[in-house]
Amino acid sequence: MATVELKSEVTGAVWQIKKQPGEVVAEGDIVMILESMKMEIPVIAEQGGTLKELVVKEGEPVAEGQTVAILET
Repeated sequence: MATVELKSEVTGAVWQIKKQPGEVVAEGDIVMILESMKMEIPVIAEQGGTLKELVVKEGEPVAEGQTVAILET
């Protein structure tokens, strides 16, 4: 199986995690929501697969381009 890294598109903080490791996600599913400057920015699965790992936790800061989750396709 191949893995895909889901990355943050903004600098901010993890506001809400929507999927947990082991869950099957479809292309377009929201894996987590980031908060930046009072805006909610979803991290969306670009492919379907199984969520292998969450690299961050709710409340943690993230940088633009940082890997936040790993998906097995």
